Amino acid sequence: MTENILLSKSKNFALLCISYYQSLQKEGEYVISKQFLRSATSIGANIHEAVAGQSKKDFYSKICIAFKEANETMYWIGLLKESNITLLDTRQIEDNCEEIIKMLASTKMTTERNLGYQK
Repeated sequence: MTENILLSKSKNFALLCISYYQSLQKEGEYVISKQFLRSATSIGANIHEAVAGQSKKDFYSKICIAFKEANETMYWIGLLKESNITLLDTRQIEDNCEEIIKMLASTKMTTERNLGYQK
């Protein structure tokens, strides 16, 4: 079985975000960090569900949810960065999240084309 790059990247991203979350908790940031962790780990969970989907439409639905969660994660990263709540560097998680967003957008567009969806 070949490795699914999107699954692998999203899992590694979730692990990175867990570490970042733990650092935020040590700094005493408890509110935004939880929202960030939820959306960040949801990306991989939805990709995992998509791969195990029952149909192409089910796959597409889960990929769309993962795409939304990735964009939400970028929102929380932006808030953490711009609010100066933390001094932690967000570049690595931003770069990883952006890469996943691009991969999900491409997967979404390809699936739409294969399903004959017109947008």
